[in-house]
Amino acid sequence: MKTSDIIASVGVIILLIAFLLNLYKKLPSESKLYSLLNLLGAGTCCYASYMVSFYPFVVLEGVWGFVALISLFRSSRGTSI
Repeated sequence: MKTSDIIASVGVIILLIAFLLNLYKKLPSESKLYSLLNLLGAGTCCYASYMVSFYPFVVLEGVWGFVALISLFRSSRGTSI
């Protein structure tokens, strides 16, 4: 398994944890932790996609991470996205 595969796997696991916790009502989508998990997972997947030059996913994960970052800052000010 290549380094990019390991990095991508970690990112996907983080994203799936956030998704499952939200789906089973353990973590609200308005929480800082949810936004943080999405930011970390998407950022990790974005980097792994960049490592293998798969640019459509660099864009997808980059936008996902950027939206999570905005949501994280908005939730710290008391508003949600």
